[in-house]
Amino acid sequence: MERSLLIVDDDPRIRTSLARALGDERTEVRTAEDGERALALLDEESAGVVLADLKMPGMSGLDLLRLLRQRMPDVDVILMTAYEDLPTVAEAMREGAADFLVKPLDLHQLRRVLDRAFEDRAAREAARWDESVPDVSDRLVGRDQHMVEIFKLVGQVAATRTNVVIRGESGTGKELIARAIHDASPFAAEPFVAVDCTALPSTLLESELFGHVRGAFTGATSDRRGRFALAGRGTVFLDEIGDTTPEFQSKLLRVLQEHEYYPVGAERAERTEARVIAATHQDLERLVAAGKFREDLYYRLRVVEIEVPPLRERMSDLQLLAEHFVAKAAAASGGRRPVLAAEPVDKLVQHSWPGNVRELENCLTRAAVLATGDVIRPEHVELGAPVGESGPRLTSLEEAERDHIARVLEATRGHKSRAAEILAISRPRLDRLIEKHDLGPLIPRRGESAPGSDPDPGSDSDPTR
Repeated sequence: MERSLLIVDDDPRIRTSLARALGDERTEVRTAEDGERALALLDEESAGVVLADLKMPGMSGLDLLRLLRQRMPDVDVILMTAYEDLPTVAEAMREGAADFLVKPLDLHQLRRVLDRAFEDRAAREAARWDESVPDVSDRLVGRDQHMVEIFKLVGQVAATRTNVVIRGESGTGKELIARAIHDASPFAAEPFVAVDCTALPSTLLESELFGHVRGAFTGATSDRRGRFALAGRGTVFLDEIGDTTPEFQSKLLRVLQEHEYYPVGAERAERTEARVIAATHQDLERLVAAGKFREDLYYRLRVVEIEVPPLRERMSDLQLLAEHFVAKAAAASGGRRPVLAAEPVDKLVQHSWPGNVRELENCLTRAAVLATGDVIRPEHVELGAPVGESGPRLTSLEEAERDHIARVLEATRGHKSRAAEILAISRPRLDRLIEKHDLGPLIPRRGESAPGSDPDPGSDSDPTR
């Protein structure tokens, strides 16, 4: 027999009818009248699946489930009851029930549930995972040749203080590579300080990195150490360095050249021994050519350059990554590590993954939470809409931002105050975004008003600005 089923119910008629209906050339069926008898039978010979009534004299089906999860965790337990008690259903699923059925039973549904339980069991046995000490830390994962070359570069540059630029699409794991370099370096015990350069305007970014002295600006009521000071001899990771302003870039260049910086409002420079690793999803060469990124800083930063491939170019790593993220999610929740069945893997392979590894991690974390029992099935895997000829064109966040701002400026005929109000951002921020995205041609020239519009009291034609 390929499959072993134990039916536990205090009603002899139900036991008999179910045994006749479910037993076949592949399935051996045994029956027990209560939980105590079921445990005795299972001690003699284990079963793959236990189908147990919830309400029984003495030991309830829920009590039997709890005992089996402790003694025989590989046995799948399906509970059935004549009472639609939703709190009990929730408790049973939380305790690890593979499924929960309500009487009167639909025989076709019951067979489907049992087939799935036995398939899940086979998937677990085929996986043969070593779950003793799963590595679920945030780490680089991959066997693809692209990743092998990156692993080599990480090892080569880790022992040095060389500046590094990591390039790749959003969500590819650029910060993980920076952390891997730091962790493999002689200064791994020193801090790793990450800064998102897009999260702060240039003036605040300068204060965040270099610190400030008391009275440097409104609200600076005391001295404050910056990230370079906090990093010590460790690593400062500058994410999305391509979004910084030339003014900030000139100050960062001094740090790389002279290993010193001035806190905002300070008269004396401070020394730093921190290594700088920068990352960007942008084309730095294009930004240099457009005058938006300092060429001298570009060459200072990219002593070593690491290009991270998008997930669609390393699909051979997909299952390895998926299993890693499932194990990570299980460890975070303190639950069992579920098995990833073959069908959802096929579903994952067919997706384009515009959000790269980050999208995959979010997808598998959700699947691990929603999976009932110990197996992740296709219905637990929720993917974004596939991109096809008839589907919407997916764009990068930067492109979407530019297109939206351009539409608003066109709708307001270049009226920046109105555009800023519609976009719910400040005028200075809108000015930075207009410069960043080359949207100046959408703004009326000095002294002119766009046809059909009122003069913008906050536009470039305002002599008070």
